[in-house]
Amino acid sequence: MNSSEKINGHYDLICVGGGIMSATLALMLKLIDSDQKILILERLDRVALESSAAWNNAGTGHSAFCEMNYTPENEDGSIDISKAIKVCTQFEKSKQFWSFLVNHNLIGNPKDFMHPVPHHSWVEGEDNVEFLKKRVAEMTKHPMFEGMQFSEDFKEMEQWFPLMMTGRNNSEKIAATRMELGTEVNYGVLTRTFFKILEEKFDTPVFTLHEVEDVDPTKDEDWLVKIKNLKTKERIHCDAEHVFIGAGGGALPLLQKVEIDEKDGYGGFPVSGEWLICKNRAIIEKHHAKVYGKAEVGAPPMSMPHLDTRYIDGKQELLFGPFAGFSTKFLKEGSFFDLFKSIKWDNIPSMWGVFWHNIPLTKYLIEQVRMGHEDRMQTLRKFVKDAKSEDWELKVAGQRVQIIKRDKEEGGTLEFGTEVVHSKDGRITALLGASPGASVAVAIMVHVLDFAFPQQFKSEKWQQKLSEMVPFWNKEIEENTEEFKKVRFKCSETLQINLP
Repeated sequence: MNSSEKINGHYDLICVGGGIMSATLALMLKLIDSDQKILILERLDRVALESSAAWNNAGTGHSAFCEMNYTPENEDGSIDISKAIKVCTQFEKSKQFWSFLVNHNLIGNPKDFMHPVPHHSWVEGEDNVEFLKKRVAEMTKHPMFEGMQFSEDFKEMEQWFPLMMTGRNNSEKIAATRMELGTEVNYGVLTRTFFKILEEKFDTPVFTLHEVEDVDPTKDEDWLVKIKNLKTKERIHCDAEHVFIGAGGGALPLLQKVEIDEKDGYGGFPVSGEWLICKNRAIIEKHHAKVYGKAEVGAPPMSMPHLDTRYIDGKQELLFGPFAGFSTKFLKEGSFFDLFKSIKWDNIPSMWGVFWHNIPLTKYLIEQVRMGHEDRMQTLRKFVKDAKSEDWELKVAGQRVQIIKRDKEEGGTLEFGTEVVHSKDGRITALLGASPGASVAVAIMVHVLDFAFPQQFKSEKWQQKLSEMVPFWNKEIEENTEEFKKVRFKCSETLQINLP
């Protein structure tokens, strides 16, 4: 993706980071206004090598069909599905945008990055079964979750996920839900596809091996972006009207250098992930599903155990995890000093507050780091009774940096999500956080466009183009149920996934 062109002059937008977020923002902006001059910078030698890489994320297509942490149980026993509705709504917008690209021949075969894979929630124990019953009863009231099935029947679950049902007996109290509409998404392939479109159709290449060292305001309200060519060691300066920092774990350290008040108080807590990867093709072929369990008490929401069918490098794969690891790096290809360098006077209260109020999380991480192969296999055997140690190996996944932000009562809170931090005028934006991340990139970028280009965003041209690309970018599903169902059906046909 590197280019022989020179970086020079003035840009309307500079995107820092060669992942799914920068790719989505740049492509959406070019489709809305092809005259926008965009520069994309990536410090590694290729794009999509960090959080967007297939082995580094769950690839679920986070749609809240199976992730039980999105539907907590209230003290009165009721189930709160508000977050599930929000996440699913955001993912539907991503599907709408991808469908637009396929329909306009910008993407050829959607199977290159997306496959239909049913999503399941699975629980053990009487209390959890009751929780799951209440969950599905509440969710199916909403049009997005129509068609969700619930079962305690062993024979039915044997059809859903036979690998997991081997060796079980009817005395076990288990239950599951199934959503046929579930998907598996390879965000690495999707990211590279977006950048290929940008380069070939819009003459917007990615400059790899280029690291942004600082971003400073200029006298005329632009930004001076200081860049280092990591191959030649040359230092380059250019102006930008807007800057988007979408560098995953690298976003926080760069944001901390930017002279805007909105960055104050933010910190980051790095958590690495690890997967057990199945090496036995016969076992891999017995499982075609994403099955999510409940996280252990004290575990972070991102640690929900799941047995996960993936499609990577043209092959079906089987993963189990994630297991938490710990590194002081903010990126997989980062520095062990990243965490220490991120501690500033303005975020010390936030960092200390998070540490003090998250002792159980610290204990959980220590326990996870101390696990050996057999310990991990014992966790897997809760899902696959007869799993053999020699059939599975450990693979380190991506590095995530969870958001730490100020809190008046506790000093600081740890956020398990994504958040856009932006200057008052919106000319600089940064995306912090992790899951659901890639799955909701389109919805997030609609907000970034609104922050960064407020006048153009309100124009008839921009709104009309957004409606073409993402029909429900500004519509409430509950108020337009029949239209939503038609749009979802067309998306499923276009993307060649299961029909709703």
